[in-house]
Amino acid sequence: MSAGGIVLPDSASEKPSQGEILAVGPGKLLDTGERTTPDVSVGDKIIFGQYAGNTVKIDGEELLVLSETEIFGVLES
Repeated sequence: MSAGGIVLPDSASEKPSQGEILAVGPGKLLDTGERTTPDVSVGDKIIFGQYAGNTVKIDGEELLVLSETEIFGVLES
């Protein structure tokens, strides 16, 4: 129940999901033209939001493309 008295069922709350990093881009491009180094690497096990990212199909395999800001945390490196 929220502070205003609205009842939110458990199904309405966002439940995190987990996965494994298969590929990492070169990093975010800053306004200065430099790139930041990604904090994750291939093989990391991560937690991300249920509705995060965009699903794409490549060679019949369904993959999720995420921004690093959509990752809640790294479980294993």
